[in-house]
Amino acid sequence: MVQISPDTSIHELLEKYPFLGDFLADYNPKFSLLKNPMMRATAGRIATIRKASQMGGVELGDLLDAIRREVERASADRDGSREDASEVGDLNKVAELKHLILDLHEGVEPEEAKARFNTVVKDVSPEEIGAMEEQLIREGMPVEEIQRLCDLHVAVVQDALDTHDEVIAPPGHPIHTYQAENEIITTLANRLGELCTDERRDGFSGPGWSADYLEVIGNLAGIDNHYLRKENELFPALERHGITGPSQVMWGVHDEIRGQVREAREYLEAGSWEGAARAGASLARAVVEMVYKEEKILLPLAHRTLTHGEWADVRKGEDELGYDFHTPSEPFPEAQSEVEAPQPRPGPPDPGLQLPIVSAAPSAPLPEVTDQAFVDLGTGRLSIQQLDMMLRNLPIEISFVDADGFVRYYSETEERLFPRTPGAIGRHVENCHPPKSIHMVKEILEKFASGDRDVAEFWIEMQGKFIHIRYFAVRSLEREYLGCLEVTQDVTEIRALEGQRRLLEWQ
Repeated sequence: MVQISPDTSIHELLEKYPFLGDFLADYNPKFSLLKNPMMRATAGRIATIRKASQMGGVELGDLLDAIRREVERASADRDGSREDASEVGDLNKVAELKHLILDLHEGVEPEEAKARFNTVVKDVSPEEIGAMEEQLIREGMPVEEIQRLCDLHVAVVQDALDTHDEVIAPPGHPIHTYQAENEIITTLANRLGELCTDERRDGFSGPGWSADYLEVIGNLAGIDNHYLRKENELFPALERHGITGPSQVMWGVHDEIRGQVREAREYLEAGSWEGAARAGASLARAVVEMVYKEEKILLPLAHRTLTHGEWADVRKGEDELGYDFHTPSEPFPEAQSEVEAPQPRPGPPDPGLQLPIVSAAPSAPLPEVTDQAFVDLGTGRLSIQQLDMMLRNLPIEISFVDADGFVRYYSETEERLFPRTPGAIGRHVENCHPPKSIHMVKEILEKFASGDRDVAEFWIEMQGKFIHIRYFAVRSLEREYLGCLEVTQDVTEIRALEGQRRLLEWQ
């Protein structure tokens, strides 16, 4: 779908959607010239929707909304989705919300967008917000662009979200853990904000202030674990239902907040008290805004989407990753009824939105488990246990992604450099990386699949370690591409080796 904006050319619009020629002519008699092929081929290449609105004497926003609605209607008629409208919820509301967000990205003032929302849309559910983001991504808007203005998106619909009751879950359920952690995170963020207010400016350079600041930043750094569990357990569970938009956008914001934590600490270590205060205030605000998005959008959406069994799997994976702010004191609740749904709001019942989202990176079904006890490897025959233990004890971490891009295996080493849990199995590799690096992952895999490249390697310094990361194209003896092998190794001690040590000197 062409991204329809004020600067979209009429020629491009009609090339993609020829039916708009008749529609625009009926919409405004001054647009009847667009029926002339010569006019479309000449003036249409120069004229934009913005120019057309001026020519026709109509409001730009009204014209954009009319065009977008007609495209939505025609698309629905073509694929038959209108027949399923009762099953997928209020598609018109999602379309209106999407148009509002597009206009916001084109520069419409937030207050104007909010007024239009309160007039036209009035209310919105977490499912509808997720569906809107999915559609924007599918239609070509970069995840980074949605991420850049996501706080404005939330501000536009905040009044409606504030009317929704929170999900209530018992201790031991992942929702309860996230909510308990968010209380701690919010307290830390508010404390950081108080330390960085203008009223405290005279105290920024004092030793007491810097010690308090460093303590809060150190505690708040535990937010990385909170985000890791979301990225490795909750997001994959949602992806299996085709919901990837909110996850991709949130992951990008996670990385921004991680960077802000590092920046705040670096300013303090450099003795820049003013810089530390500015960075701390920005970090506190970003953290609180993320808590709001979790509580009002992500957790209600996940609660309405995931089954009780899926939540049990999320809890199991999160236990493996561990907890920083709040360790569950209770086992996962056995009874599904123990998790209460949000209370209904006044007015007509909200059926929610089960939009048939087509994810760009779906989850693959797990392969069948066989009863085979031994594996013939060509140069030897090993039992399943021997093979498993060999892979676990290698001084490297390995992961395998098949030719279709799905994660099929990772070695469960005792101490991992990068977190992996069973939630990764069957997940598409594009969903295993933050949005800013997805394009590079895709490029590497495309080069491997085409045969242009066989190896890609990188090295980074992390937490005092020198990490070597290599990707290898795995091919059959007939050179058929089978997948990608990722090998990660801490080579800090290897790089420091000097001289030699022979076998007889091993002790």
